[in-house]
Order: sequence, then structure tokens, then C-alpha cells
Amino acid sequence: MNTFLLSAIALCSLSFAKAQTADEIITKHIDAAGGKDKLSQVKSVYIESTTEVMGNQGATKTYILNGKGYRNESDFGGQALVQVVTDKGGWMINPFAGATDATALPEEQFKSNADQVYAVDPLLNYAENGAKVELMGQEKVGEVNAYKLKYTNKYNSETTYYIDPSTWYIIQMVRQAEAMGQQVTVTITLSDYQKTDFGIFFPSKTHMDMGQFALDVTTNKVEVNKEIDPAIFEMAK
Repeated sequence: MNTFLLSAIALCSLSFAKAQTADEIITKHIDAAGGKDKLSQVKSVYIESTTEVMGNQGATKTYILNGKGYRNESDFGGQALVQVVTDKGGWMINPFAGATDATALPEEQFKSNADQVYAVDPLLNYAENGAKVELMGQEKVGEVNAYKLKYTNKYNSETTYYIDPSTWYIIQMVRQAEAMGQQVTVTITLSDYQKTDFGIFFPSKTHMDMGQFALDVTTNKVEVNKEIDPAIFEMAK
């Protein structure tokens, strides 16, 4: 009986020792992405990529001024698709929906995309930005038994992050969004992380599944702390 009790206590102790908290997981993730000191030095990010959707390819440019603004513009055969999010609101130009002029983002769409203004990672300093994170255990993403974190931003919009315990990279994000007037589940799969000249890591492959259609983004170039004119985030007239 004593041997059994000792074994049970030892097993429980081992289980507690291996347990992870949300903040411990985030710390390991931040370290893997380049470290808090390095990530905290990022003021802006400029990305050039190729976006493929429904057999069509377009050149994409993304501008992020940390905490202030996010602008993504894709050119498909001369048609410019633009989406902008700032710390106060957002707007877009979507000629494929018949809107050639800039229109304000609906409130819920803005809330779910608000964290795009963070140049590196919303999990960095999340509490300071008014967000909450809860560990929801582990869940399979393909062959990976990933840590599952429920992230709730300051607008009460939720995103589920899946973090690979072998690399500590984010390998998937899931959130609800509005598309064509309907609520859809957006699943974003991230892969092929590459080290930038600045010394931080970014995924070079992104697959976004919105149910009715999917798109793939291949990153070609990343520039950290490139000068970005704040005027590009102002709503086009």
C-alpha cells in the first residue's frame, strides 16, 4: 500500500511539473519568435507577398505601423483590393463586391480585425493591450498535439491560437468573421517560418480557409522598421 501511495504521489507530482500555464506557453512562443527584447524593438513591418485565390494570383503589399495602423493591398489584374485597420476604425475598397470607393468597415468586422495593427504578434504584451488569454488544453492540428489558447481582445472578439509545443510557433488561428453579410469561420494555417534580417521569425506560408473559398499567401520579402507614412491609413476619398 505504501509503495502504491508513493507511486501515485510521484505520478501526480510529475503531472503538475509538466503542466503549462497560458503565460508560460506565450513566453516560450515569444522566445521562439525572436525574444521579447527584440520583438519590442519592432516599430513597423512591410511585407511583399503573392496571394492566390480561386486560380488567380495577385501581388500583395502589407504595411503595419505598430499599434497604429494596418494596410493590406492586393492587385488582381489591375483591380486593387484594399483593407485598412487603425486603432480607431477601418475601411476597405473591394471592387469585386462592386465597391470602387472606400467604405467603412462594419463594426463587428473592425473588432475582429483590430489586432492586425500589432506589427509582430498580438500575444506580445497582450494584457497591456486590454486582451485576455485562457488555456483550453491541447488539440490536434494535423499530426501536432497543439496548445489551444483562447484570446479575447479588448473589443471582446475571440481568436483561438494553436501553438506547436515542439517549435512554439503559432501554426493555426481560428476566428469568426463576416463575409458577404454572413458569419463564417475563418481558419488560418501558418507554416514555413523564416528568420528575417532583423532577427525575428515570420511564417512565409499562410493558408486562409473561409469555407466558401480559400486563399494562399506566400511571403517574398519582409522589412522591419521601414519608414511608413501614417497618411496611408487615412480613409481614401
